[in-house]
Amino acid sequence: MTAPKVSLVISDLAGGGAIRAFLLGQVLQQLDYTVEVVGFLNGKDLYAIPPQGLTIKSLPSSPYPGFVGSAWRLINHIDGDIVYAVKPKPSNYGLSLIKRQLSGRPVLLDMDDWEMSWHGGDNWAYQPGSLKQFARDVLKPNGELRNPDHPLYVKWTERFVAAADALTIDTEFLQKRFGGVYIPNGKDTDLFDPSQYNPVKSRETYGLSDYRVLMFPGAPRPHKGVEDVLQAIETLNEPDLRLVIVGGSPYDDYDDRLVERWGQWLIKLPRMPVEQMPAVLAAAHIVVVPQRDTLTARAQFPLKLTDGMAMAKPVLSTRIGDIPTILAGEAGYLVEPNSPQQLAEQIHAIFCNFDEAQQRGLKARAKCVEHYSVHTMARTLNTVLSSLS
Repeated sequence: MTAPKVSLVISDLAGGGAIRAFLLGQVLQQLDYTVEVVGFLNGKDLYAIPPQGLTIKSLPSSPYPGFVGSAWRLINHIDGDIVYAVKPKPSNYGLSLIKRQLSGRPVLLDMDDWEMSWHGGDNWAYQPGSLKQFARDVLKPNGELRNPDHPLYVKWTERFVAAADALTIDTEFLQKRFGGVYIPNGKDTDLFDPSQYNPVKSRETYGLSDYRVLMFPGAPRPHKGVEDVLQAIETLNEPDLRLVIVGGSPYDDYDDRLVERWGQWLIKLPRMPVEQMPAVLAAAHIVVVPQRDTLTARAQFPLKLTDGMAMAKPVLSTRIGDIPTILAGEAGYLVEPNSPQQLAEQIHAIFCNFDEAQQRGLKARAKCVEHYSVHTMARTLNTVLSSLS
């Protein structure tokens, strides 16, 4: 019998939703489903390098009114027995619901973020100010309302979250707001296995042998607190400390601004395929996840936490959202958000007692294997999928 096929549908393959989609794809493959990832890509690079063996279908899109044609093309490319939309946006979840109407195939929705938090949350409202401005937003080539995923349309789409045949989420914040089954951002703890890597050799490979490495293995954005770590390093002013960023931000010139301000303390490594990331992480002395106190951060489960935990690294993070629960039981170190001084003090304390820090890293690894592995994700997701039949 042919394995059932799941179409993971995302709004933008050049956006952050691709990472969660790729992770869910790996979990589904563990459960013996055939998997494809379908989404729009508008002349940009993929946000992340997909895992080996995962089929990607990318289609061009366009603003309204041309988006109507783009939408039908994407709908026709969704051919899974189950449709799994990642993020509740019109250009993926909205189209997935239309696909259900046409084909009768069940639709799942995954939320790893609160999309409206990027725009101010419940306080956001579309206020053009005048009929003339409204006309510009609709009719001009760069008019705001010609964007298929404008916040106004996202807000409307969120009203239909309950229309999904099943909902999965990755934080307590999202569960309280929308319901759903909790499936955290797990890690392939067989691939991310520190016993398979030599930290000294990894530092040699990536040109980091001369440094004590604080690693942020992702794309920096203002709410992620990278600036707070750089301020902490500047305060410590110890010449061998460096913050290493892996991948960088594809959205804007934020990375360049960080380099301009703190270049002497910052090293950037290029994007890496997931299969190479364990070797990169092995080079870290500390993995830093310094989320700031923002609405967006409270709704997120930072993937970088399980990067560090799986590799048995000391993880330094902040008391925001689910992070204190994830690192409970001495699985990491916590400071208050938006506090470069506390980060500096904790970095100093970790290096002063690095043997204890490594023991915490081992506790983090054990906790990750038990609660935040792809195997744990697979067991929960299998239950969700079984409920559809």
